[in-house]
Amino acid sequence: MNKQITTPGKLLNEQGELTNPGYSTSLIQEYSRNDIKANKLKIKEWDYYLIYNDKYAVALTIADNSYMGLVSVSLIDFTQAKEHTTSLMSFFTNGKTNLPSTSKKGNVEVKNKKVHIQFLNNEKERRLLLKMKNYYKKKPLELEFRLFDEPEDSMVIATPFKENKKAFYYNQKIIGMKAEGYVLYDNEKITFSKENTLALLDWGRGVWTYKNTWYWGAGHGYINDKLIGFNIGYGFGDTSNASENMLFINGKAHKLDQVTFNIPVNKKGKEEYLKPWTFTSNDKRFEMDFMPIIDRKAKTDIGIICSDQHQVFGKFTGTIILDDGTKIHLKDFIGFAEKVYNKW
Repeated sequence: MNKQITTPGKLLNEQGELTNPGYSTSLIQEYSRNDIKANKLKIKEWDYYLIYNDKYAVALTIADNSYMGLVSVSLIDFTQAKEHTTSLMSFFTNGKTNLPSTSKKGNVEVKNKKVHIQFLNNEKERRLLLKMKNYYKKKPLELEFRLFDEPEDSMVIATPFKENKKAFYYNQKIIGMKAEGYVLYDNEKITFSKENTLALLDWGRGVWTYKNTWYWGAGHGYINDKLIGFNIGYGFGDTSNASENMLFINGKAHKLDQVTFNIPVNKKGKEEYLKPWTFTSNDKRFEMDFMPIIDRKAKTDIGIICSDQHQVFGKFTGTIILDDGTKIHLKDFIGFAEKVYNKW
Protein backbone atom coordinates (compact mmCIF):
# COMPACT_ATOMS: atom_id res chain seq x y z
CA MET A 1 0.00 0.00 0.00
CA ASN A 2 1.21 3.50 -0.86
CA LYS A 3 -1.06 6.23 0.44
CA GLN A 4 -0.43 9.54 -1.31
CA ILE A 5 -1.07 12.76 0.59
CA THR A 6 -2.46 15.51 -1.61
CA THR A 7 -4.13 17.84 0.91
CA PRO A 8 -2.01 20.51 2.65
CA GLY A 9 -2.11 20.70 6.44
CA LYS A 10 -0.12 20.59 9.64
CA LEU A 11 2.23 17.66 10.02
CA LEU A 12 1.39 17.11 13.71
CA ASN A 13 -1.89 17.34 15.59
CA GLU A 14 -2.43 18.89 19.03
CA GLN A 15 -1.17 15.69 20.69
CA GLY A 16 2.06 15.87 18.73
CA GLU A 17 1.18 12.85 16.58
CA LEU A 18 1.34 12.60 12.79
CA THR A 19 -1.86 13.91 11.25
CA ASN A 20 -1.59 12.04 7.97
CA PRO A 21 1.09 9.35 7.47
CA GLY A 22 2.02 8.58 3.88
CA TYR A 23 3.97 9.94 0.95
CA SER A 24 3.79 13.00 -1.26
CA THR A 25 5.87 14.59 -4.00
CA SER A 26 6.37 17.93 -2.23
CA LEU A 27 6.42 19.34 1.31
CA ILE A 28 2.69 19.96 1.52
CA GLN A 29 2.51 19.14 5.23
CA GLU A 30 3.74 21.91 7.51
CA TYR A 31 6.46 21.04 10.02
CA SER A 32 7.08 23.10 13.14
CA ARG A 33 9.50 22.23 15.91
CA ASN A 34 7.11 23.93 18.34
CA ASP A 35 4.37 21.37 17.58
CA ILE A 36 6.45 18.48 18.93
CA LYS A 37 5.17 17.07 22.24
CA ALA A 38 7.98 14.56 22.81
CA ASN A 39 11.10 15.11 24.89
CA LYS A 40 12.90 18.04 23.23
CA LEU A 41 16.26 16.28 23.55
CA LYS A 42 14.98 13.64 21.12
CA ILE A 43 14.33 16.05 18.25
CA LYS A 44 16.56 15.39 15.24
CA GLU A 45 16.93 17.85 12.37
CA TRP A 46 19.43 17.83 9.51
CA ASP A 47 20.23 18.91 5.96
CA TYR A 48 22.53 16.60 4.00
CA TYR A 49 23.75 17.46 0.51
CA LEU A 50 25.56 15.10 -1.84
CA ILE A 51 27.12 16.52 -5.01
CA TYR A 52 28.89 14.29 -7.50
CA ASN A 53 29.99 13.53 -11.05
CA ASP A 54 31.73 10.43 -12.42
CA LYS A 55 35.06 11.23 -10.69
CA TYR A 56 34.40 12.99 -7.39
CA ALA A 57 31.75 13.48 -4.74
CA VAL A 58 31.28 15.93 -1.89
CA ALA A 59 28.96 15.32 1.08
CA LEU A 60 27.97 18.11 3.47
CA THR A 61 25.90 17.85 6.64
CA ILE A 62 24.54 20.32 9.15
CA ALA A 63 22.60 18.58 11.91
CA ASP A 64 20.98 19.66 15.16
CA ASN A 65 20.08 16.57 17.15
CA SER A 66 19.27 18.61 20.26
CA TYR A 67 21.81 17.06 22.60
CA MET A 68 24.40 17.03 19.81
CA GLY A 69 25.12 19.23 16.80
CA LEU A 70 27.17 18.16 13.80
CA VAL A 71 29.00 19.69 10.87
CA SER A 72 30.50 17.14 8.50
CA VAL A 73 32.28 17.25 5.14
CA SER A 74 33.45 14.35 2.95
CA LEU A 75 35.55 14.43 -0.19
CA ILE A 76 35.34 11.21 -2.20
CA ASP A 77 37.59 10.27 -5.13
CA PHE A 78 36.02 7.54 -7.26
CA THR A 79 39.06 7.28 -9.54
CA GLN A 80 41.34 6.22 -6.66
CA ALA A 81 38.68 4.74 -4.34
CA LYS A 82 39.70 7.12 -1.56
CA GLU A 83 37.77 9.37 0.78
CA HIS A 84 38.17 11.45 3.89
CA THR A 85 35.48 12.69 6.24
CA THR A 86 35.89 15.28 8.97
CA SER A 87 33.06 15.73 11.45
CA LEU A 88 32.89 18.39 14.14
CA MET A 89 30.53 17.89 17.06
CA SER A 90 29.01 20.32 19.52
CA PHE A 91 26.77 19.57 22.45
CA PHE A 92 23.29 20.57 23.60
CA THR A 93 22.49 22.70 20.56
CA ASN A 94 18.76 22.26 21.32
CA GLY A 95 17.57 23.87 18.10
CA LYS A 96 19.95 26.85 18.26
CA THR A 97 21.33 25.90 14.85
CA ASN A 98 18.01 27.22 13.49
CA LEU A 99 17.56 24.75 10.69
CA PRO A 100 14.61 25.96 8.56
CA SER A 101 11.18 24.37 9.02
CA THR A 102 10.98 23.84 5.26
CA SER A 103 13.41 23.00 2.47
CA LYS A 104 11.77 25.53 0.17
CA LYS A 105 13.55 28.56 1.59
CA GLY A 106 15.74 29.76 4.42
CA ASN A 107 19.40 29.80 5.33
CA VAL A 108 21.46 27.97 7.92
CA GLU A 109 24.95 28.88 9.11
CA VAL A 110 27.46 27.51 11.59
CA LYS A 111 30.53 29.62 12.33
CA ASN A 112 33.22 29.03 14.93
CA LYS A 113 37.01 28.86 15.19
CA LYS A 114 37.16 25.57 13.29
CA VAL A 115 34.62 25.95 10.51
CA HIS A 116 32.35 28.33 8.66
CA ILE A 117 29.58 26.61 6.71
CA GLN A 118 26.51 28.10 5.03
CA PHE A 119 23.54 26.57 3.24
CA LEU A 120 21.79 29.46 1.49
CA ASN A 121 18.45 29.21 -0.32
CA ASN A 122 16.75 32.23 -1.92
CA GLU A 123 13.96 30.07 -3.46
CA LYS A 124 15.66 30.31 -6.87
CA GLU A 125 18.94 28.54 -6.22
CA ARG A 126 20.98 27.13 -3.38
CA ARG A 127 24.54 28.04 -2.47
CA LEU A 128 26.70 25.81 -0.30
CA LEU A 129 29.85 27.35 1.15
CA LEU A 130 32.42 25.94 3.55
CA LYS A 131 35.81 26.90 4.97
CA MET A 132 37.38 24.42 7.40
CA LYS A 133 40.76 25.21 8.97
CA ASN A 134 41.87 21.65 9.65
CA TYR A 135 40.18 19.28 7.25
CA TYR A 136 42.92 16.68 6.85
CA LYS A 137 46.61 16.54 7.79
CA LYS A 138 46.28 20.01 9.32
CA LYS A 139 45.44 21.50 5.93
CA PRO A 140 42.38 23.66 5.23
CA LEU A 141 39.52 22.93 2.85
CA GLU A 142 37.40 25.44 0.98
CA LEU A 143 34.43 24.80 -1.28
CA GLU A 144 31.54 26.54 -2.95
CA PHE A 145 28.66 25.12 -4.96
CA ARG A 146 25.60 26.49 -6.73
CA LEU A 147 22.56 24.21 -7.02
CA PHE A 148 19.78 25.08 -9.45
CA ASP A 149 17.01 23.69 -11.67
CA GLU A 150 15.36 21.86 -8.78
CA PRO A 151 13.07 19.10 -10.13
CA GLU A 152 9.31 19.49 -9.91
CA ASP A 153 8.81 16.34 -7.81
CA SER A 154 10.65 14.93 -4.83
CA MET A 155 10.21 12.01 -2.43
CA VAL A 156 8.47 13.09 0.78
CA ILE A 157 7.36 10.66 3.47
CA ALA A 158 5.72 11.09 6.87
CA THR A 159 6.46 7.98 8.91
CA PRO A 160 5.14 7.12 12.39
CA PHE A 161 6.62 4.66 14.91
CA LYS A 162 4.35 1.98 16.38
CA GLU A 163 6.13 1.95 19.74
CA ASN A 164 5.79 5.71 20.34
CA LYS A 165 2.94 7.77 18.92
CA LYS A 166 4.86 11.01 19.48
CA ALA A 167 7.81 9.77 17.44
CA PHE A 168 7.87 10.45 13.70
CA TYR A 169 10.11 10.95 10.72
CA TYR A 170 9.39 13.64 8.13
CA ASN A 171 11.80 13.30 5.24
CA GLN A 172 12.32 14.77 1.80
CA LYS A 173 14.78 13.55 -0.82
CA ILE A 174 15.33 15.97 -3.71
CA ILE A 175 17.10 14.00 -6.43
CA GLY A 176 18.75 15.46 -9.53
CA MET A 177 19.42 19.15 -8.92
CA LYS A 178 21.98 20.57 -11.33
CA ALA A 179 25.16 21.77 -9.70
CA GLU A 180 28.47 23.51 -10.32
CA GLY A 181 31.31 24.60 -8.08
CA TYR A 182 34.76 23.78 -6.77
CA VAL A 183 36.74 22.24 -3.93
CA LEU A 184 40.15 23.63 -2.94
CA TYR A 185 42.45 21.44 -0.84
CA ASP A 186 46.26 21.18 -0.59
CA ASN A 187 46.75 23.64 -3.47
CA GLU A 188 44.63 21.47 -5.74
CA LYS A 189 41.37 22.79 -7.15
CA ILE A 190 38.73 20.31 -8.26
CA THR A 191 36.15 21.89 -10.54
CA PHE A 192 32.63 20.51 -10.87
CA SER A 193 30.96 21.44 -14.16
CA LYS A 194 27.20 21.92 -14.51
CA GLU A 195 27.33 19.72 -17.62
CA ASN A 196 28.03 16.56 -15.64
CA THR A 197 27.41 17.35 -11.95
CA LEU A 198 24.19 16.68 -10.05
CA ALA A 199 23.19 17.07 -6.41
CA LEU A 200 20.66 15.68 -3.98
CA LEU A 201 19.28 16.86 -0.67
CA ASP A 202 18.29 14.63 2.25
CA TRP A 203 16.13 16.89 4.43
CA GLY A 204 15.06 15.27 7.69
CA ARG A 205 13.04 16.40 10.71
CA GLY A 206 11.65 14.22 13.45
CA VAL A 207 11.68 12.40 16.75
CA TRP A 208 13.05 8.89 16.54
CA THR A 209 13.03 5.87 18.76
CA TYR A 210 16.31 5.06 20.50
CA LYS A 211 17.54 2.12 18.40
CA ASN A 212 17.08 1.75 14.65
CA THR A 213 18.58 0.53 11.39
CA TRP A 214 17.96 2.03 8.00
CA TYR A 215 18.80 1.22 4.40
CA TRP A 216 19.01 4.04 1.86
CA GLY A 217 20.20 4.34 -1.71
CA ALA A 218 20.00 6.94 -4.46
CA GLY A 219 21.44 7.83 -7.82
CA HIS A 220 21.02 10.25 -10.68
CA GLY A 221 22.47 10.82 -14.13
CA TYR A 222 21.70 11.26 -17.80
CA ILE A 223 20.59 8.57 -20.25
CA ASN A 224 19.93 9.69 -23.83
CA ASP A 225 19.48 13.30 -22.66
CA LYS A 226 16.93 12.25 -20.02
CA LEU A 227 17.64 13.06 -16.38
CA ILE A 228 17.13 9.78 -14.50
CA GLY A 229 17.07 9.45 -10.73
CA PHE A 230 15.93 7.10 -8.00
CA ASN A 231 15.49 6.94 -4.25
CA ILE A 232 15.22 3.61 -2.46
CA GLY A 233 15.12 2.69 1.21
CA TYR A 234 13.45 1.12 4.22
CA GLY A 235 14.20 -0.09 7.71
CA PHE A 236 12.74 1.97 10.53
CA GLY A 237 9.36 3.32 11.46
CA ASP A 238 5.94 2.03 10.42
CA THR A 239 6.02 2.17 6.62
CA SER A 240 2.69 0.37 6.16
CA ASN A 241 1.22 3.58 4.69
CA ALA A 242 3.96 4.14 2.13
CA SER A 243 7.52 3.32 1.11
CA GLU A 244 10.13 5.88 0.10
CA ASN A 245 10.93 4.11 -3.16
CA MET A 246 10.56 6.36 -6.18
CA LEU A 247 11.91 6.90 -9.70
CA PHE A 248 12.37 10.32 -11.30
CA ILE A 249 12.36 11.02 -15.03
CA ASN A 250 13.07 14.64 -16.00
CA GLY A 251 11.85 15.72 -12.57
CA LYS A 252 8.58 13.74 -12.53
CA ALA A 253 7.99 11.04 -9.92
CA HIS A 254 7.07 7.39 -10.57
CA LYS A 255 6.16 5.56 -7.36
CA LEU A 256 7.59 2.14 -6.53
CA ASP A 257 6.43 -0.28 -3.87
CA GLN A 258 9.00 -2.36 -1.91
CA VAL A 259 12.71 -2.67 -2.74
CA THR A 260 15.08 -5.08 -1.00
CA PHE A 261 18.84 -4.58 -0.53
CA ASN A 262 20.79 -7.85 -0.87
CA ILE A 263 24.16 -7.23 0.79
CA PRO A 264 26.62 -10.13 0.42
CA VAL A 265 27.39 -12.09 3.59
CA ASN A 266 30.36 -14.37 4.25
CA LYS A 267 30.30 -17.80 5.90
CA LYS A 268 30.57 -16.21 9.35
CA GLY A 269 27.48 -14.10 8.71
CA LYS A 270 29.39 -10.84 8.34
CA GLU A 271 28.33 -8.43 5.62
CA GLU A 272 30.95 -7.77 2.96
CA TYR A 273 30.12 -4.33 1.64
CA LEU A 274 32.72 -4.21 -1.14
CA LYS A 275 31.51 -7.35 -2.87
CA PRO A 276 28.74 -7.10 -5.52
CA TRP A 277 25.20 -6.44 -4.22
CA THR A 278 21.83 -6.97 -5.86
CA PHE A 279 18.52 -5.14 -5.49
CA THR A 280 15.09 -6.53 -6.21
CA SER A 281 11.52 -5.27 -5.88
CA ASN A 282 8.18 -6.93 -5.27
CA ASP A 283 6.72 -5.21 -8.35
CA LYS A 284 9.83 -6.05 -10.46
CA ARG A 285 10.25 -2.38 -11.37
CA PHE A 286 13.70 -2.00 -9.81
CA GLU A 287 16.05 -4.89 -10.56
CA MET A 288 19.73 -4.06 -10.17
CA ASP A 289 23.25 -5.34 -9.81
CA PHE A 290 25.56 -3.07 -7.85
CA MET A 291 29.35 -3.04 -8.12
CA PRO A 292 30.91 -1.14 -5.19
CA ILE A 293 33.77 1.34 -5.62
CA ILE A 294 34.32 2.57 -2.07
CA ASP A 295 32.79 2.09 1.38
CA ARG A 296 32.57 5.37 3.28
CA LYS A 297 32.37 3.78 6.70
CA ALA A 298 32.42 5.17 10.21
CA LYS A 299 31.82 3.62 13.61
CA THR A 300 31.35 5.27 16.99
CA ASP A 301 30.49 3.25 20.07
CA ILE A 302 30.48 4.81 23.52
CA GLY A 303 27.89 2.54 25.06
CA ILE A 304 24.62 4.42 25.20
CA ILE A 305 25.42 6.12 21.89
CA CYS A 306 26.43 3.99 18.93
CA SER A 307 26.59 4.59 15.18
CA ASP A 308 27.78 2.08 12.60
CA GLN A 309 27.59 3.47 9.07
CA HIS A 310 28.42 2.02 5.68
CA GLN A 311 27.71 4.30 2.71
CA VAL A 312 28.88 2.41 -0.34
CA PHE A 313 29.36 4.22 -3.64
CA GLY A 314 29.35 2.20 -6.82
CA LYS A 315 27.76 1.46 -10.18
CA PHE A 316 24.20 0.25 -10.76
CA THR A 317 23.37 -1.91 -13.76
CA GLY A 318 19.85 -3.15 -14.42
CA THR A 319 16.31 -2.13 -15.34
CA ILE A 320 13.76 0.33 -14.01
CA ILE A 321 10.13 0.41 -15.16
CA LEU A 322 8.05 3.59 -15.23
CA ASP A 323 4.38 3.94 -14.30
CA ASP A 324 3.35 3.46 -17.94
CA GLY A 325 5.41 0.28 -18.33
CA THR A 326 8.34 1.88 -20.15
CA LYS A 327 11.61 0.06 -19.42
CA ILE A 328 14.85 1.98 -19.00
CA HIS A 329 18.17 0.16 -18.78
CA LEU A 330 20.93 1.52 -16.56
CA LYS A 331 24.56 0.56 -17.07
CA ASP A 332 27.39 1.58 -14.73
CA PHE A 333 25.10 4.25 -13.30
CA ILE A 334 26.88 5.88 -10.35
CA GLY A 335 25.03 6.11 -7.05
CA PHE A 336 25.24 4.77 -3.53
CA ALA A 337 23.57 2.41 -1.11
CA GLU A 338 24.00 2.37 2.65
CA LYS A 339 23.20 0.52 5.83
CA VAL A 340 23.27 2.51 9.08
CA TYR A 341 22.67 1.30 12.62
CA ASN A 342 22.14 3.87 15.36
CA LYS A 343 21.51 4.01 19.08
CA TRP A 344 21.09 7.71 19.84
